Amino acid sequence: MHYYLKSKSKSKSKTKMNLKCQRLSLVIVFVLLLFGFGFNAKLIAQQTEVVDFLKIEASIQPDATQKEVKGHFVVTFEVLKQADSIFMDAVNISTEEIKTKNFHITAVDKKLWFVGEFEKGKTYKADFQYSMKPKQTLYFFGNEIWTQGQGKYTSHWLPSIDDVNDKIEFDLTLISSEDKTVIANGKLRNVAEKDGEKYWHFDMKEPMSSYLVALVIGNYENKNLVANSGIPIQLYYKPTDSLKVEPTYRYSKQIFDFLETEIGVPYPWQNYKQVPVRDFLYAGMENTTTTIFSEAFMVDSIGFNDRNYINVNAHELAHQWFGDMVTEKTNGDHWLQEGFATYYALLAEKEIFGEEYYYWQLYQTAEQLKAASDKGKGESLLDPKASSLTFYQKGAWALHILREEIGEEAFRVSIKNYLEKYKFKNVSNEDFLNEVKAVTATDISEFEKNWLQQSAFKAEEAYQSLLKSSFIKSYFEVSALRATPLADKKLQLKTALTFPNDFIGQEAVYQLMEEPISETLSLYKNAFESNNLYVRQAVALSLQTIPIELQKEYEGLLNDDSYVTMEATLYQLSMQFPKNRREYLNKTEGIVGFQNKNIRQLWLALALITGEYEDAQKDSYLNELTNYTAANYSFEVRDKAFEYVDQLNLWDAKTLKNLVEACVHPTWRFSKTSKELLNKVLQNKGNYEKVKILRRQVSEKAANYLNSITKE
Repeated sequence: MHYYLKSKSKSKSKTKMNLKCQRLSLVIVFVLLLFGFGFNAKLIAQQTEVVDFLKIEASIQPDATQKEVKGHFVVTFEVLKQADSIFMDAVNISTEEIKTKNFHITAVDKKLWFVGEFEKGKTYKADFQYSMKPKQTLYFFGNEIWTQGQGKYTSHWLPSIDDVNDKIEFDLTLISSEDKTVIANGKLRNVAEKDGEKYWHFDMKEPMSSYLVALVIGNYENKNLVANSGIPIQLYYKPTDSLKVEPTYRYSKQIFDFLETEIGVPYPWQNYKQVPVRDFLYAGMENTTTTIFSEAFMVDSIGFNDRNYINVNAHELAHQWFGDMVTEKTNGDHWLQEGFATYYALLAEKEIFGEEYYYWQLYQTAEQLKAASDKGKGESLLDPKASSLTFYQKGAWALHILREEIGEEAFRVSIKNYLEKYKFKNVSNEDFLNEVKAVTATDISEFEKNWLQQSAFKAEEAYQSLLKSSFIKSYFEVSALRATPLADKKLQLKTALTFPNDFIGQEAVYQLMEEPISETLSLYKNAFESNNLYVRQAVALSLQTIPIELQKEYEGLLNDDSYVTMEATLYQLSMQFPKNRREYLNKTEGIVGFQNKNIRQLWLALALITGEYEDAQKDSYLNELTNYTAANYSFEVRDKAFEYVDQLNLWDAKTLKNLVEACVHPTWRFSKTSKELLNKVLQNKGNYEKVKILRRQVSEKAANYLNSITKE
């Protein structure tokens, strides 16, 4: 079926042209309504032969109060084949003040149609005002506005093309209040002030796929760096997080300089920005020149030891080449983005943390891939419906193996040639492999079969590759002792704990778990005395019953620079030595922990259940803990608070209302756990009656969900 209507003649006058446009518009509306919208893929494929969208210039003003976007939109396009209808994706758009006169513009559900007599080889412009109320992709959270286009489509807030193969230059102007900072793709040309508002003008020099268009509006400051190549790097942060800037962005310049050198192709854009936002849907997103990431990665110097931003930092930066500059043609080529970004992030971590860390991460992912394969859940890298584990981790493993097979020099040259040949274009798996074959005499047909096409994970080949690391050999020697009687391996475990490697030392600790504590006291003392942060953390996480002989050493874990260790230790000590709980609470009072306030929330819960501990402050502690369930906190904070509210049975109208609202939160993982918790809470008749009363007090979306589960 063809959606393009054949032009019969040239228009003779403006009146004739307008009448014809109106008739064509009505025909298009009729065709779409008659046949539905199930032919989008075919429609897009046809359109790529008809038109080339060159440039979008848009002036956009998001309204947080109304949760809508208003804008002035101009798109320039070249017609490749004579046609009388061209479309853009625009979900539920309203057009107004249309300045274009030489063709008609019509909005039909999720499409924006340009209807007229478009001549081959000519360039046209569409110019109009518009408004949209995005239900996804652009999000409003308190004082912050941000976008997430991948998998959700930019067309919910900006007319564009929901196809990665259509690359367009986007130049945006964002309008904000005077007190806000705006970050978007490209170079900030200038900021103009008018009538109490600011106009932020951004320029992109090169084209990109629409899903990579992004904006952030909020209260931010930034730290400026310059890469060795001269590229400006801007690291954004909220003023309240000023003390977290250094540990969060630690090694950022080193990562940038390393990747430029390792990849062998200069960074392809004008600048690079990184922006943390609350309630982000994923860890990070590689929008062109503007990575947006979850504020959960904003950490202080202690949090850095447990949950740093380095891997996400390197992964999203690597995407600026692999994904943003060269972009997949189809879902079956997705590993060319995620596998490459994962692999180069590992190389960056190797540069920072060393070879042992690199091989340890490869080993961990090999174990995951082998487990999936053994369960019959292995997937080909070319499977368009493959899981993230396949695209990311198996993709990284494939590149690791390829580098070993063809050699360092050939690998680097093939990557360089591949990127330079397809710069700002779309690529397929075949495109990449052809560049590899062009620079090596090594036959890679077996590699293609085993690592790209085959669904099973090549565990034995991976194992042999890992054995090239002396560290992994030593680790395997210690891990092989798991089935050995304690008496026969005490010396090896003592050696591993006395001179610990981070990973081998942890393995030794975990082997003590199944042994009688009376037989392992001396080995635990070795672990405590090692002063290795991660070996001591393994003790905190694995030693479920603390013998009196180790109480003092275990209490010392509260001093470790690890919020993971601290949380586990505070809980275990408080539960196993309740008479000393006041001492532990006094020692940890005021410590917040990670962004989700893990230490503070545990402290509040323990303070509430501890008799005769600051009784005058109990109401204050209760209010603080239950207030963390509210929507003005990030979902990470709320999720933790709901856990404690449930454990302590603190459900009241306020917390139940917050839980109901959490069930319709845009972050699906949080909404999923909230729904599960609400279902559990509603088993209590008293809670059920309280929730029923809330229908008129919650948002419309939450009320609709509540009605669906209470069947009223």
